[in-house]
Amino acid sequence: MKVDHKKEPHYRAKMGLLDYLTVPPMDFLKIDGMGDPNTSEEYRDSLGALYPLAYRIKFFSKNELGRDYVVMPLEGLWWADDMNAFASGLDKTSWRWTMMIMVPNWITAETIERCRVDVVMKADAPRLIEQVRFERFDEGDALQTLHVGPYSEEGPVISAMHKKIAGDGHALSGTHHEIYLSDPRRTHPAKLKTILRQPIRCSYPCGDSLGSPLS
Repeated sequence: MKVDHKKEPHYRAKMGLLDYLTVPPMDFLKIDGMGDPNTSEEYRDSLGALYPLAYRIKFFSKNELGRDYVVMPLEGLWWADDMNAFASGLDKTSWRWTMMIMVPNWITAETIERCRVDVVMKADAPRLIEQVRFERFDEGDALQTLHVGPYSEEGPVISAMHKKIAGDGHALSGTHHEIYLSDPRRTHPAKLKTILRQPIRCSYPCGDSLGSPLS
């Protein structure tokens, strides 16, 4: 039976609703970089390293371990040294990012390295394959919602999330997190689905909520 971790609560969100949740620790393939994701060669090459390794691990797990699963969507942590520049979106060349793909908890570091060697041995081996690392990510408490539409229109939704967090007496903690449920190469910008998540530091137990309206 193929496991699909996208069915887990932390990979589900509803448009127009803000949900508090506690994200469990998970293992990821990660790669760091800087620059405008629309034009950066480093960004393109980073994805070109993540995906081949993620799929090689998936098929190794299916064929060698007898455990099949759905490759998880691309995720991104985004920030800038000058957060005003990040918020305005006027200078995307200064943006910093960690792009990542979650892998199941039965995948070990040894499996990762074995699969990395397989990818490196290919004639068209990704340029940045050695920069991909295997790391556990413990995000903890967070607020999240679903944005449907172009990435360029996320700003008001993110502002509403920050307002909600402050209004409830909590504080931002950690970097802005996006989970890309749609393939931008095959999806019209107006229909792109992206989970927006903001890690927080709770001033009192946040718990998991049923969702409050986005305003």
